[in-house]
Amino acid sequence: MAVNITKRQGRGGPIINLVMVALTALVLWLILDAGKALEVIADMEDAAIASRPSAGFFSLGDTITFHHPLSVLILQILVIILASRILGWIMSLINQPTVIGEIMAGIMLGPSLLGLYFPGATEFLFPAESLGNLQFLSQIGLILFMFIIGMELDIGILRQRAGAAVFISNASIVVPFVMGVGLSYFLFSSFTTRGNSFLPFALFMGIAMSITAFPVLARIVQERGMTRTPLGMTAITCAAVNDITAWGILALVVAIANAGAIGGALLTILLSFAYVLLMLLVVRPLLSRIARKYTVRETISKLVVAMVLSTMLISAYITEVIGIHALFGAFMAGVIMPDNLRFKQIMAEKLEDVSLVLLLPLFFVYTGLRTEIGLINDPDLWLTALWVIAVAVTGKFAGSALAAKLTGQSWRDSLMIGALMNTRGLIELVALNIGYDIGVLSPEIFTILVLMALVTTFMTGPAMAFIQYLYPSGDAEKPLHGQFRVLVAFGPPEAGGRLTALAHMLMGKRSKQLRITALHLTPNTEISMENARQFEEEAFSKVNAVSSEYDSDVNTVYRTAENVSQEIVRTANRGKFDLLLVGSSRPLLSQDETGGRARYFFDNTRCMVGLFIDKGIEKINSVLIISASESERYLYDFTAALRPGYSIDSTCLLPPSVPVKGAEVNALSTLISGKHPADTDRYDLIIASVDCYRDQREAEAEWVDGKASILLLGKPSV
Repeated sequence: MAVNITKRQGRGGPIINLVMVALTALVLWLILDAGKALEVIADMEDAAIASRPSAGFFSLGDTITFHHPLSVLILQILVIILASRILGWIMSLINQPTVIGEIMAGIMLGPSLLGLYFPGATEFLFPAESLGNLQFLSQIGLILFMFIIGMELDIGILRQRAGAAVFISNASIVVPFVMGVGLSYFLFSSFTTRGNSFLPFALFMGIAMSITAFPVLARIVQERGMTRTPLGMTAITCAAVNDITAWGILALVVAIANAGAIGGALLTILLSFAYVLLMLLVVRPLLSRIARKYTVRETISKLVVAMVLSTMLISAYITEVIGIHALFGAFMAGVIMPDNLRFKQIMAEKLEDVSLVLLLPLFFVYTGLRTEIGLINDPDLWLTALWVIAVAVTGKFAGSALAAKLTGQSWRDSLMIGALMNTRGLIELVALNIGYDIGVLSPEIFTILVLMALVTTFMTGPAMAFIQYLYPSGDAEKPLHGQFRVLVAFGPPEAGGRLTALAHMLMGKRSKQLRITALHLTPNTEISMENARQFEEEAFSKVNAVSSEYDSDVNTVYRTAENVSQEIVRTANRGKFDLLLVGSSRPLLSQDETGGRARYFFDNTRCMVGLFIDKGIEKINSVLIISASESERYLYDFTAALRPGYSIDSTCLLPPSVPVKGAEVNALSTLISGKHPADTDRYDLIIASVDCYRDQREAEAEWVDGKASILLLGKPSV
């Protein structure tokens, strides 16, 4: 029945369509005819319309609005993110924290560079009326950032290493604070703002000298693989204690500066203590209950996230109303987050990308727009800047180093702690902006202190390198007689397990003489400490499992790095390794496993490099060495030196087979150029050079795509 109806509808389809078109045309005609009455009103407006300037058929000015507030803000965010990422990447190339590049991007987009040479561009990108929107967005980014910094503080570590760390941290605050207050005596008359008293100015100078950038220090420690070392843990703990103490002092200074009178300051301080007690004794236990219930991502709903964010915002609001700034409230809200690391990590992941990548760079540029290096246009001002930098470095570096020495640290570690604690970075800019906002700091001294923050952050890396040069580390692994040292560098955990197993299989009967160092790098220096711990645990899971199977020990090294390839080569060259073992990977737009990153390893590493193309190898009973010329003798010498106990065959494509002295190698018959060895699938592993592999792949040799796994070896670079 349904089929018959369908057929009848199909036969009447054209008639129905014609009726629909006719009805539509009739309705449109009636509407258009009625609309003619409106033409009378339009004629009355002709004069006004005629008086407007003619724009022709298309008016670009009336169609495209460049200075609509929303379009301006979107353009500003785009320019800021691009400039921050580019300069951050450039800084990473010279082993500097990316935050330096982001700060420099802000200064360059401000009146110090872009506004100085291209004032029209500055007026177009950052018109005066748009700065309010930029400021509020940057403050939201700062609030989220300080909340994350508070969550990153591991109270457990503070309890474990509190003794020495508290002493070093207090010394690193007291010494530069006193020196900063003393310096303010000579600067007050020249750099104070109108109507300001000496006390808040002196206190702000003291706190500006005392601050350590905990997030920057933590990232430097991660990048250098020092997180699990006693030195790294001590430095992180000192910075954490310093952070809490410095923010407490800063809140006190802001309270005094805002209150003006002593009575008002005391009231603000009392309210601040009451607020801290409320957060610790009431809010923290409530949040701990929530954290115990919600420990996995799928149970953390939008309601839970809303509760956490509401806690942060309410805390920020209370501290702003009290008079100690909203940023302190956000920081305190992060500190009281439950000790459940999984809960903290999930919350941080939800906030980090937006705050660090999108909103926080706005703060750098807003600071840059207020920093005008051209204000330091007098030799005396530059001399003042040098004095400020000298006092900052001497107070922080010397105070931290001497305190560390008094706790029993070696001179090397003491100086390293001093260099790390001298890092100021972003946290310094936050404090300086607070001082500028409440009118304590003049534009000139604000600019000088921003330069001080840049210089002290920039010098951390070179200072650590110089200290390592003066005091060579005893940690550098030295070659031991009769042992074969392999550096396994990998990305996915499965790759680390396969490369570790290959190293054991290559050594065969000499596996007990094998020393493996497994290196995993996270290509992101901006991850939190909690994330770093989780990534490290996950990365080495397979490596440790394989090592247990072979009953051997493995030295694991975890770091963060902006340029993974450079850091792998640097690690291989710094150690005394016999072989760098890496896995193969094909670039997105190429089928060549031996180019790009792999070629960089072969060209820059001062030990033998092995690129492993895994095809499911489980054990090694037989190996085939394929060479293309006598210059590849190193393939035979290297393999024979292992004395592994498994059979090794060889073939030379052209010229005739290379004789191998002192090696248990059975030379196969010479093959014609362009051909391939017969029956290569019976081997477990094929060893060849990179150039031979490339030539054979272009010649479509069967062994390239055969069943045997392939290890491509490259000679050490000069």
